[in-house]
Amino acid sequence: MCMGIGCGAVGVTGARIIDSPRERLIAIITNSFMPCNGRLPAIIALITMFFTDSSVLGAAILTGTVVFSVLTSLLVSKILSKTVLKGIPSGFVLELPPYRIPKFGKVVIRSVFDRTLKILGRAVLVAVPAGIIIWLCSYFSFGGKTVLEISASALDPFARLFGLDGNVLCGFILSFPANEIALPIMAMGYSGGVLSELGSLSETAALFSENGFTSVTALCSIIFFLFHWPCATTVFTIWKETKSFKWTFASVAVPLLTGLSLCFAVNMIAKLFL
Repeated sequence: MCMGIGCGAVGVTGARIIDSPRERLIAIITNSFMPCNGRLPAIIALITMFFTDSSVLGAAILTGTVVFSVLTSLLVSKILSKTVLKGIPSGFVLELPPYRIPKFGKVVIRSVFDRTLKILGRAVLVAVPAGIIIWLCSYFSFGGKTVLEISASALDPFARLFGLDGNVLCGFILSFPANEIALPIMAMGYSGGVLSELGSLSETAALFSENGFTSVTALCSIIFFLFHWPCATTVFTIWKETKSFKWTFASVAVPLLTGLSLCFAVNMIAKLFL
């Protein structure tokens, strides 16, 4: 769980230490509930732009979101262990190996080649095609609208059910290769399909607000950042670890359904009381 906060793909490979195949699958499926380094900056930016500019209060809200994601992960793990992956819980036994002085060269080589380069290689495999797709969506236009704007308009009615809008949902879909690019893609959609660096948070908040982005939209976006499909690199890693399309699909569907359900509930409550 803690490794998943750093990187979802690393969190998946870290589940290898769990001896029970059933419990290893539960850990893999709920791994993406942890806000990785790709999601945390976007969550922090949304908190700062639409809820508070106080560093103390912002840190408290961020801590609350992380605690909420941990509690939700534990709850979903409990549900999975009682339903599709039910079985007898195993004891966690950590055997301490005999202490040996580590060999610096061997540690560095194995860390770089066995872990870092493999993960980076998988990231490149999905990032390059995704970059081309995003560029095509923002470049080609039909009837005066870019493909990105047309897609956002088509998705808008569905996204509104969950407190989002079509442009936000497009940002999440196109950021499948890397969660870090979700907010820039949203800004690109709001600015008419122009891909540029985000300015200050106040300028970005003004751009979003001018296009109907409210505090409810921000809250639902934060929830969806916490609970939606894992990035492409993590999905590929899940398939490599499980060798099963069924469990890979489950690892995408479970967090997605959780996020949509929570966003729908928040949106309905907001409509009743706001």
